[in-house]
Amino acid sequence: MAQPAVNTRVNNGVNVQALLDAREALKDAPAAAEFTWRATCKWQKGTHARSTVRGFHGLGAEQSHKTEFSFETDHPEVFASEDLGATPVELVLVGLASCLTAGVAAVAQNRGIQLRSVEAKLEGRMNIFGILGIDSDVRNGYDNIKVTFHIDADASKKEIEALVAQSQKRSAVYDIITNPTNVTVEVV
Repeated sequence: MAQPAVNTRVNNGVNVQALLDAREALKDAPAAAEFTWRATCKWQKGTHARSTVRGFHGLGAEQSHKTEFSFETDHPEVFASEDLGATPVELVLVGLASCLTAGVAAVAQNRGIQLRSVEAKLEGRMNIFGILGIDSDVRNGYDNIKVTFHIDADASKKEIEALVAQSQKRSAVYDIITNPTNVTVEVV
């Protein structure tokens, strides 16, 4: 199957050629495509915690971000907390929005569509009866998440919808949220 032509007449800030080259190189080195992402979380006080990410494994070796990234989480004052950071469920929305938006930029670059602006607004609905232990039949997590994109680009509405659809199809975070993932929790 022929590779799509990489369009360099538009500039959305995505090096699509490098992504396509990596895809080709990984076809012959499947073990290098196995990545392990890591995060560390340390309790601060109350419901406040600080999580960090720095190192990960991929391309057959240990890797590292240029810097350590830190994320503060807490619960709002309406939950009798100090509101020192976003809630963990809000960070899930941030991850989904960021992944889908990055995908839109990459797909647009590859398809020769110049973006002027991309904004994703997300809403996640949940009933907190589950997490509060009021009703064990109520799910602890989101009942639904709605993503609404506002995209200004040199493209028709149909082409923009196709950008979003392709981004959704390739989004790791969308996949994580919409499909079961094995999670093991242990105490050492």
